Parts: sequence; structure tokens; C-alpha cells
Amino acid sequence: MAISTTTMERPQAGEYAPFYERYISQVQGDDILATLDEQRRQMLLLLSGCSEADGDIRYAEGKWSVKEVIGHICDAERIFLYRALRIARGDATPLSGFDENEYMKSAPFSKLPLQDLIEEFIAVRRASLSLFRALDAEAWTRRGVANQNQVTVRGLAYIVAGHELHHRRILQERYLKR
Repeated sequence: MAISTTTMERPQAGEYAPFYERYISQVQGDDILATLDEQRRQMLLLLSGCSEADGDIRYAEGKWSVKEVIGHICDAERIFLYRALRIARGDATPLSGFDENEYMKSAPFSKLPLQDLIEEFIAVRRASLSLFRALDAEAWTRRGVANQNQVTVRGLAYIVAGHELHHRRILQERYLKR
């Protein structure tokens, strides 16, 4: 049941913190739902040829492993989606930020099988798509505050896409050069 139209205007400056421009600028096109769905397929394609040992690769000392990068993408997407849900439903409560490095200290990603993390990414992305597909036009432009910055639901959808793309490119270029 899709209420939302998928082709919409891209978020404008002021709909997200300036920090996120580096992610949003990487997202091509205006069909954000198709982009998010295609990203799910692209990530699966990238990771499908990986062995369990590949999941432990770090491109430099002190950097996250492939497993940790995938786990981070899932954590961040869940947080962005939670923000989108709250804002879409008209909740005006300011939402806090998060420190991905602090999250990583308590995360069990390195102990999990790579296949489990791949399945987790797919599940998280499907949940994101499910929420975004059910939004009406008004919800997409609803504003809230997250990490002391104004953000719209539309901005959050593009942040989700840009964040995944940013990390997938790092996985391709620094970890899984094939």
C-alpha cells in the first residue's frame, strides 16, 4: 500500500544539517524510494561474493572492519528512520544526536557471522522502505529537530541513501577492491 509519490523535489538547504550535504549530494535522481530499493540490491551484490574472512578485513589499523561498517550502516539507518517516524507523525520533541564511535564500542558486529549482518542490512532497509512508502505528501515535508538541527522527513530519506552510498563506496574502494 503505497500512499506516497516517489518522485518528489529533493531536500533543500535548511531541511538538514549542513554536515549531511556530503551524503545528499551523492544521491542521484528524485525517486528516493527506487534509489533506496536499488541500494539494497547493490549492497547485496557487493557483499554476496565475500567470505567470512572478508568480513574481518580492515583497510588500515584502527579502522572498522567490513562487518563493523555494515553494522554501522544499520545502526545509523535505524536512528535516521526513528527520527523520520517521529517527525512524520508530528512529534515535535527535539531528538538527540549519536556518536557512532561510542556505539561501536558496545556493538557485537565483529563476533557476528557476515551473512547475519548482510541479512540485517536487508531487513533494516526493507523496514525503511516500508515506512517511507506509507507516508503521505504532508509527512515528507514535516520538520523536526534532530541533533540541534532542523530536518525534514524528506531530508532524512536522502540522508539514509547518501550515508549508505558513502559507506558502500568506501567498502568498494578501500576494503573489497576487485
